[in-house]
Amino acid sequence: MEKKIKIFVDAHSFDTEFQGTQTFIEGLYTALLKDHPELDIFFGANNMERIEKAFPFLDPSKILRYKKRRFSFLRYLIDIPTLIKKHAFDFAHFQYLAPYPIAHCKYIVTVHDVLFNDFPKEFSWLYRFKRNFLFKRSLQNAVIKTTVSNYSRNRIAAHYLILQEQLYIIPNGVSAIANNSDREDTRRQIKEKYGIENFILTVSRIEPRKNHLLLLNKFLSLELYKQNISLVFIGKSSINDPALESRIASLTKEQRKYFYRIEQVDKEDLQLFYRSCKLFVYPSKAEGFGIPPLEAAANKAMVLCSNATAMSDFTFFEPGMFDPKNESEFTNKLKSMAALSGAPVTTEKIAEIIIEKYSWHKSAAAFYQLIKLNSQ
Repeated sequence: MEKKIKIFVDAHSFDTEFQGTQTFIEGLYTALLKDHPELDIFFGANNMERIEKAFPFLDPSKILRYKKRRFSFLRYLIDIPTLIKKHAFDFAHFQYLAPYPIAHCKYIVTVHDVLFNDFPKEFSWLYRFKRNFLFKRSLQNAVIKTTVSNYSRNRIAAHYLILQEQLYIIPNGVSAIANNSDREDTRRQIKEKYGIENFILTVSRIEPRKNHLLLLNKFLSLELYKQNISLVFIGKSSINDPALESRIASLTKEQRKYFYRIEQVDKEDLQLFYRSCKLFVYPSKAEGFGIPPLEAAANKAMVLCSNATAMSDFTFFEPGMFDPKNESEFTNKLKSMAALSGAPVTTEKIAEIIIEKYSWHKSAAAFYQLIKLNSQ
């Protein structure tokens, strides 16, 4: 019997608030575990319960606990090297950062984006300096280098002087839609649980580049709240956005009745929000990929999406795309789409395109081939 390839996955992102790397790890490795049982896959994290929830069919012995430390970066110096040596892993997969190389273990590093270089005003100097040093070193030590989009591959190659052909694209997928309730039912569930109805939705971490302020300002200037339309932000604050916080603080009593800010919801409720929103808006200035608008559209929501950076690939959203630097274009499209009484029939077709194009099983197949090619 052929020896199984042993893979260690650093899943420490599951120890913190929700972020895109969790979606990537969960989607990719759920497909790999189902499609390639010949792989022996282990996950490292401190919050074992969240890994168990993400991979309910996984043998608990495959979840390796990091020690809870005051300085979390010590996992790279102590926990991960110890686990790699103890279990003799053939490969170790990291998001962005990897420890120093360990003999006989080949590193896989996925860098999702280097947006802090292309949009330096959105990030502090120290933030950019530390990440450039660590990301470049991690990629240099990786046998397999991956990213999630053509845009990210081009920018990583340019900033770190890596040949593009050395960077492999393993795109994010969109998980199969589990909730088949009709829209009226999902709207009823959201109203009963959250007290929200007839709403525009955006989902992402809150930081300046995500451009929540543009959406809030236009929602207010168009006086959509006077049409009994609400605005819902779902996502935790990641990088402080003083301008947004100031604008929220200045809302009138009437405006506050139509504005909702929710830090986090579970997957099932997120699907309900997607399926029951009047319109999903993604105004981000920059993304290495951009999962939320795809998830929303896969749930047959009407989507108005930025066309910046990696999102320029989402041409199937046209004419529901806009340049986030062009405020008048955004205003006109937001006004016209918010005025529609129902989602256009094209939402069905867009959902079909996305589910076919962005498949975790396709990404897993491409990733598996990279492992096999480098396992000799």
